[in-house]
Amino acid sequence: MSTTDTDTGTGRTKDPATAKRHIGVSADGELGEAGSQLSTAPVDTAVPGSFGGSRAPGALGWLTWTGREVVGWARWFWRQLTSMRVALILLFLLSLGAIPGSLIPQSGTDAQKVADFKDAHSVLGTVYDKLGLFHVYSSVWFSAIYILLFVSLIGCIVPRTWQFVGQLRGRPPGAPKRLNRLPAYATWRTAAEPEQVREAALKILKQRRFRAHIEKDAVAAEKGYLRETGNLLFHIALIVMLVAFAWGQLFKSEGNKLIVEGGGFSNTISQYDDFKSGNLFSTDDLTPFSFNLKKFTGTYERTGPNKGTPRTYQADITYSVGAYGKQKKTTVKVNEPLRIGDSKVYLTAHGYAPVVTVRDGKGNVVYHDAVPMLPLDPNVTSQGAIKVMDGYKNAQGTSEQLGFSAFFVPTFAGAGKGDMFSQFPALDFPVLALSGFHGSLGVDAGIPQNVYQLDTSKMKQFKDAKGNIVKARLLPGETMKLPNGAGSITFDKGIKEWANFQVTQQPGSDWALIGAFTAIFGLAGSLFIQRRRVWVRAATGADGVTVVEMAGLGRSESAKLPEELGDLAALVHDQAPTKPDTDEAAVETDPDAEPSVPAAEGAEK
Repeated sequence: MSTTDTDTGTGRTKDPATAKRHIGVSADGELGEAGSQLSTAPVDTAVPGSFGGSRAPGALGWLTWTGREVVGWARWFWRQLTSMRVALILLFLLSLGAIPGSLIPQSGTDAQKVADFKDAHSVLGTVYDKLGLFHVYSSVWFSAIYILLFVSLIGCIVPRTWQFVGQLRGRPPGAPKRLNRLPAYATWRTAAEPEQVREAALKILKQRRFRAHIEKDAVAAEKGYLRETGNLLFHIALIVMLVAFAWGQLFKSEGNKLIVEGGGFSNTISQYDDFKSGNLFSTDDLTPFSFNLKKFTGTYERTGPNKGTPRTYQADITYSVGAYGKQKKTTVKVNEPLRIGDSKVYLTAHGYAPVVTVRDGKGNVVYHDAVPMLPLDPNVTSQGAIKVMDGYKNAQGTSEQLGFSAFFVPTFAGAGKGDMFSQFPALDFPVLALSGFHGSLGVDAGIPQNVYQLDTSKMKQFKDAKGNIVKARLLPGETMKLPNGAGSITFDKGIKEWANFQVTQQPGSDWALIGAFTAIFGLAGSLFIQRRRVWVRAATGADGVTVVEMAGLGRSESAKLPEELGDLAALVHDQAPTKPDTDEAAVETDPDAEPSVPAAEGAEK
């Protein structure tokens, strides 16, 4: 705080340094009730000695002493656990514990990456596995920190909240005996009656939104309760966020589904391409709904430095909620998901699905469908596999399975102008490159396969009479003939598009967001609002003149407290102006007298 000397007509404010020297208030106990309960924070306790005291002789004495020791140490550990210091340490440990969950592959997110990591790092993978670093958020040590932090916050907040409610219901404490020992102080003498001064001060303080009342010969006022409110809100918001986070992790679900234009989806686990969920998730928790992808629309920048960047990226769908819900139309865009109950449907990816028709040697159609291709680059150069599993017979009448390795580009540069890579993501010059295989696809073994790759270990590649591999680049409408009357494959003119949707269900996310905003506002209140008390004492002096004393006390030192007290003193002084001393009146009547300037209080001569 800075030294402030008010006008000699209004009074004076003590030098804070002098006030601090005088304020052995806490040690002297002179503040008493006036200096208490400016905060609800519990008082730190040092590491205790023996709680048991002296031990009486005999077994009973030993049991009594042991009981006192156990209870004493238990109380001490509970006080430490529920202190803000320990809560902050646990919060810091929780943040440190989350780092491995971001840097190391997690089994709940990508089990394949975990397996690859273990294969590549045999020793380190074993250590990580024993430490639970592949499943950080469900590990024992992370859960222990989480639970301890939760208990610490609740154990700290509940008694503080109860104490704060008691303070709100009570009145500001009365003035201490010696106001001149407080950090901010002002005094003057006035001709007004003490009752008039107190009433004026009470009115002014209430107008400044102080909680004020008259007690004995002084007005007691207090302001800044929102500081403690903000502090409690901040910690309550932390608890809300912890609960919301735990609830969301335990009951969350997340699945992906690739849908070609014209296709549909029903929200059941069997319909997902991949699905993962929390430990307490149940299939009954899935929101019942279904939707169909009617059309995907994607447009791109044609010129400039952003050439190829999507301008429009949206999926037009129809959806219904429940088994007999009414069909509704909507458009799902990037970062604009469809919300149905607790579920959100996000648009996450896009690609092309060329339509192909496969015929056997007799011209019978054995396969006709749109085949989704996986993009490899921003220009949607794509690859995939076409698998004919049933219904095909070769020229000898033997049942076989066919497979075609496919490569698709929406905008081909042209023959002789480089490799098979797309020049632009739109369908400007689509080309489908194919090479065929016949034999067994390996799907009958029951082992899961990647639908976008061929297992050619039990297949032979089609070759012509000269032994050359049969392959072709097809434009829409063109056909590749298979050798020896094996049939043909046609690249149809209709090229469909597909969209990948991610369906997420994470309860508690709204509460986590509310908790985050509440924590920010609570922290701002606890940092920028100062809780302070002001007293105005008006009493008749020994000479019969009213002496007015004003003093302020804050939770911590601040330059604003003397300034605020000076403003309040000026307002009160307007209602009860200074009574001039006799000597001062005599000086004013002598126009030839030299004005005397009194030295500031505490100034060195």
